Amino acid sequence: MKTFYPRDLSTQEFHGLLQGAVAPRPIAFASTIDTAGNVNLSPFSFFNLFSTNPAILIFSPSRRVRDNTTKHTLQNVLEVPEVVIHVVHFGMVEQMSLASTEYDKGVNEFEKAGFTEVKSNEVKPPRIKEAHVAFECKVNEVKSLGDGGGAGNLVICEVLVAHVNEAILDEEGVIDPRKLDAVARLGGNWYSRASGASLFQIPKPLRTLGIGIDQMPAEIRNSTILSGNNLGRLGNVEAFPSEAEIMKFGQSPEIQEMRIRFQYDQDSMIDHLHLLAKEALDENDVERAWLILLQKGFGDQ
Repeated sequence: MKTFYPRDLSTQEFHGLLQGAVAPRPIAFASTIDTAGNVNLSPFSFFNLFSTNPAILIFSPSRRVRDNTTKHTLQNVLEVPEVVIHVVHFGMVEQMSLASTEYDKGVNEFEKAGFTEVKSNEVKPPRIKEAHVAFECKVNEVKSLGDGGGAGNLVICEVLVAHVNEAILDEEGVIDPRKLDAVARLGGNWYSRASGASLFQIPKPLRTLGIGIDQMPAEIRNSTILSGNNLGRLGNVEAFPSEAEIMKFGQSPEIQEMRIRFQYDQDSMIDHLHLLAKEALDENDVERAWLILLQKGFGDQ
């Protein structure tokens, strides 16, 4: 493990380290306007959701590292404290990147990047027609985090209205991440796409409290076959199967065959049980995985 102290690196070097490590980051594609009516559109990956009631989004247009100048977006929200924050999907990522070009003040990135302006309901900045999700916000506060190059400026936004493309909703009216096809930022020129095989689900921890990894038998907890993720899933059960359930499962042809095959090699028996349990976990069958793992100790069945 290599250790870095900010004081030992240039701001640009540490900036790159932070952006490479704290990733992927959602992107706030922010539309703003100044008092003269000039529209600006720019993406920011220092962004997230921080409250639901009130609905608060925060993004940060940092001061430029190279020359300590500020961005038009920051200047605009200080003049007109309103913004439309769009969620970036894969179908617009190249246009979004083009909009990040540092055009002169007064240049409309909607036009440069080929986006269609739509009049907002509650705020002055327009929104992007091509975006799947857009949040019209008022800016409650802009908090400066410093006056040097690389210093952030927290733009604290309260959502007034949300626009969602119905095409990305599932049958229950909830946003389907597969249809949203969101894009996130990493370090350098790297992005990630939340779609396909990169999407997965994890059951939330039980309110009744899972047993935890610490309560597992040592041979399971210290398995060289089961991963940390496997153990985490196994720990999210309220209780172990009963002895009767374990005994009954032990009568299955699969387990009986293993008992015969490894009757003189207990270590191999354990390894094969762990491999079989891992397959069950890959299929999200936690109950079966536990029944497999707890067969040790019932070799005389």
